[in-house]
Amino acid sequence: MYFVKVYVTYKDSVLDPQGEAVKGAVHRMGYEEIEEIRIGKYFEMKVAKSDRPVEAMIEEVCDKLLANVNMESYRYEIAELEEV
Repeated sequence: MYFVKVYVTYKDSVLDPQGEAVKGAVHRMGYEEIEEIRIGKYFEMKVAKSDRPVEAMIEEVCDKLLANVNMESYRYEIAELEEV
């Protein structure tokens, strides 16, 4: 079995209105040193081993469902879980 972490964020060229709103609130709290905040999505998945390569499966799920590839980019981490 695999444990997969997926991180989805806006591409650098895309305005992040939520991030800008949070940055404004942080500045109002007195933390002017914080120059940029980007908001994203985080997913955790447990994936059973199969004949399909886990990387290919995760790429398909991200491309088709988890990320809007026109506006967002994603990265993932895959760890193999020990069988108990």
